Parts: sequence; structure tokens; C-alpha cells
Amino acid sequence: MSAPNLVILTGAGISRESGLATFRDPDGIWAKVRIEDVATPEAFAQDPARVHGFYNARRAQLRDASIQPNAAHRALADLDSRWPGGLLLVTQNVDDLHDRAGSRRLLHMHGELAKARCRHCEAVQSWSGDLSTADG
Repeated sequence: MSAPNLVILTGAGISRESGLATFRDPDGIWAKVRIEDVATPEAFAQDPARVHGFYNARRAQLRDASIQPNAAHRALADLDSRWPGGLLLVTQNVDDLHDRAGSRRLLHMHGELAKARCRHCEAVQSWSGDLSTADG
């Protein structure tokens, strides 16, 4: 008998333990910033510098040496490496903590802070620094 297929869904709670703020908790990010002002195509069209600033701050958190995968991230990565059946880890998180823990069968449903898409050629590449609308 083969191992069953698993689908695991994670959200902000798993990364809170690592020191990242959640978006929807009463003291979360959306309590301080309106989602419509920083997380929509319309917001980017109206004020790209503000949107870049918002996400640059999120990326800066990931560069902080104290922000590391926690025991839950590592346990899921271990399961990923050892599970003989199909496995898909779906995360709502935009951080890279599952990746850094070693999860490989992973889908980021809301995008990834550690990747950037070129507006001209549409290429996607790893990116950890700040972004802006400046050419170069």
C-alpha cells in the first residue's frame, strides 16, 4: 500500500513564532496600514513608492538575523523530505521561512517577498534587497 497524498496549509501563525507580525491580528499589519493603500494594483498605480516602501520593510525583516525558521517550519521540512507519498505544503505567507527550513514541495499562494518580477521582461528572480521604480 502506498502512502497517502498530503496537503498542508499554513498561515501567519506559523511565522509569528519566528518574530514576524501577522497581517490580520488585532495588532497586525492591516490594523496599521490599509490593505487598499499598499496591496492592490490600484495602489501601485497611484503611489508605487509607498507600495515599494511597504514591501521593502517586510523584506528588511527577513534580512534580520533573528528571524529564523522555527520548530514548526523545520518539522514540516522534515516531513517533506521523508514523506514517501505526494505532499504539497501551501502557505499563505509571503516570507521565506518554509524555504529556508528546507521545504521543497511548496506553493506560496500570495507570492514571495524574496522574489521580484521585472515589469519589462516579466522575468522572476530571487531578490532580498529593496525595490523601487528607478531604472537600472
